[in-house]
Amino acid sequence: MLRFLVALVALLVFGWGHIQPADALTEVRLSHLQVEDCPADLAAGAVTSGGNTLPARCYWLTGQAENPTNKTVYDADVFGRIYDANGEPALPNRGRVGTIEQIPPGVSEFHLPLMVPAAQPAPLQLSQFKAMGFSAKVRR
Repeated sequence: MLRFLVALVALLVFGWGHIQPADALTEVRLSHLQVEDCPADLAAGAVTSGGNTLPARCYWLTGQAENPTNKTVYDADVFGRIYDANGEPALPNRGRVGTIEQIPPGVSEFHLPLMVPAAQPAPLQLSQFKAMGFSAKVRR
């Protein structure tokens, strides 16, 4: 019994600092961002706000994601600010704009559809974009 307690204490004292969570949150840098019109098969849509359905315009956000770790990042939420041609928020009260399913280590290309109210004048301006994801798949 004494051996067991000594081994348990040693594990806790010496091994505890080396345990890392399997789903650690990783920040991913986004760069070379561009916005263009969606492909025709994705372009039709609407935005619902406060119970009202409004016509929407579909944009395609593309860019590069830089994963600084040596592990694939999964389910990375993309955050950023989107403004219309007049500098007004195109998606007020909404910082999360989409999800990138997988980002391998290093630099890779990504794309996301953005649905913006059709009344917002183009071109769109992008600011403060980043992504945060997990080192393991998130259960759904």
